[in-house]
Amino acid sequence: MDTACSLALGIDLGTSNSAAALVTGPAPARIVPLVQSAGPGAIEELPLLPSALYLPHPDEQAPGSFTLPWTAGKDAPVVGRFARSRGALAPDRLVTSAKSWLCNARVDRTAAILPWQSTAVPAAEKVSPLAATTCFLTHLRAAVSHADALNWADTRVVITVPASFDEAARNLTRDAASRAGFAEPLLLEEPLAAFYAWLETAGTDWRSHVRPGNIVLVCDVGGGTADFSLIAVGENAGALALDRISVGEHILLGGDNLDLALAHALRSQLEDAGHSVDEWQFLALVQAARDAKEAIFNDPALPGVPVAVPTRSARLFASTVSTRLERSLLEAIALDGFLPLTAPTEFPAGRSAGGLRELGLNYAADPALSRHLARFLQRSHQNIAASADLQARVANALAASAHGLLRPTHVLFNGGVFKAAPMRRRVLDLLSGWFGAAPVELAGADYDLAVARGAAAYGRLLNSGAGVRIRAGTARSYYVGLESTVLAVPGLKPVIKALCVAPQGMEEGTSATLAEREFGLVVGEPVEFRLFSTTARAGDQTGSLVPDALRDLEETARVETVLPPGEGLAEGDVIPVRLVSRVNELGVLELHLRHAETDRTWRLEFKVRTA
Repeated sequence: MDTACSLALGIDLGTSNSAAALVTGPAPARIVPLVQSAGPGAIEELPLLPSALYLPHPDEQAPGSFTLPWTAGKDAPVVGRFARSRGALAPDRLVTSAKSWLCNARVDRTAAILPWQSTAVPAAEKVSPLAATTCFLTHLRAAVSHADALNWADTRVVITVPASFDEAARNLTRDAASRAGFAEPLLLEEPLAAFYAWLETAGTDWRSHVRPGNIVLVCDVGGGTADFSLIAVGENAGALALDRISVGEHILLGGDNLDLALAHALRSQLEDAGHSVDEWQFLALVQAARDAKEAIFNDPALPGVPVAVPTRSARLFASTVSTRLERSLLEAIALDGFLPLTAPTEFPAGRSAGGLRELGLNYAADPALSRHLARFLQRSHQNIAASADLQARVANALAASAHGLLRPTHVLFNGGVFKAAPMRRRVLDLLSGWFGAAPVELAGADYDLAVARGAAAYGRLLNSGAGVRIRAGTARSYYVGLESTVLAVPGLKPVIKALCVAPQGMEEGTSATLAEREFGLVVGEPVEFRLFSTTARAGDQTGSLVPDALRDLEETARVETVLPPGEGLAEGDVIPVRLVSRVNELGVLELHLRHAETDRTWRLEFKVRTA
């Protein structure tokens, strides 16, 4: 990517809704209006594109019913608001939560499996999570081109992902973007994008809101994921500096879970009134509950809204049955169910150890965000305690911590869940109960559009080189597995050690050499390299050794390959090499294995981008 780009496009690829923002100069990022289908023969422009794909029955529409300005009279995939509203009536033809499926390692994310468990859509017409994501990005690219005649070669594209996305999900996102026509897009963590948007909104006044020693909790809960990050405010040559110091684990818990809980409650109401609700109707009820939830939260004066569910008959949709979602029920489920006032020592409940389990989405076993937040702050405290450098930078926050949880001084909310003021107040009340005082809420957040705006602002920062940049680097420490040289013992597997090759916070474009150690490399035969990672060992440096990788670390990736021996070497030779690690500008971790005698080098790559 040419660093001399003058334009920057930020794309928030959301679980429930997607958005795009564009910057063309020093002016603030502007939201791009997105053309989408409003129904057969109709289109509309909206700031948000619902991340919904409807797969119509072949006899459901006349040819040419769903053309868009860029399809030359041909039908386009039915994507957006109409797809979601039509899908509420035929939920077994609706693809949603593709982003959550994209990070589901328990299924083949490139296989045509969506809509999940649908019998209405033939297997040949289903789509994969990768294909659905490609469809959304293709639509976004076309809609942006329709709204603005961009020179794509002069446009830096930044696409956001959850901070907790694993390497496989990041790589699939990049693959989908490439298939959609985006050349070398950058990936940016959503909480960082939200903070960049807040910086742009606050302008030069941002320095009056925070000071050195402060820690900002970015609390981002969208449709499918809960993302927690901590940003430390420091000082560099007399100026304020920002460092992302902690990232939470991947939590598949968000607005989708709340919609499911509401749908179960509404199903009980319908059944108490004498109406049976089958599984097909329940899927429609989930969509209806989402619409009702948004209507109540968007209008504080609204006491409740009616909810209608279609019934199936020979005429497909003969009638509806109705109930009502009251505000009191919504707030009881949303607050007491998802954000209860738990103790700081309460952490998420584990999943039951059933021998058989449905596949589907791997939702968090414990729906209480409160307990997940407590565990994040506990792990952040442990991570910082492992690094003398981080301890020095956040000494005041450590001193004010309680119950083994790191105390944030400020909080920035993001995501559709926090559009509801009661949800924000509950988080502040929760933190106040844990630490004796609530953190300061950073005002000015744009819960739906901040991530797209922040991604565009980050792209402009990279283009110009001017502005405040949040130092992030790698969110995790990365390690390569080492085979132990020990005597063979029957029934005992050798312990896998792990060598740190990229410590947490390693900046892009930097490298590290382990010049003082040599390792044995097998060439000419099939070999396996195992990559491990953790967010809880900030004190490890390049060359640090972890005695038991399987016990203390998470396995992140494996590479199986045959390294060509080259001249003078035979198949199966074990040769001495030194390691050089590098994180390049695209967020790829490179391991250079350099033969000590001939200077011949073999290179391995692992995509680990986090910002």
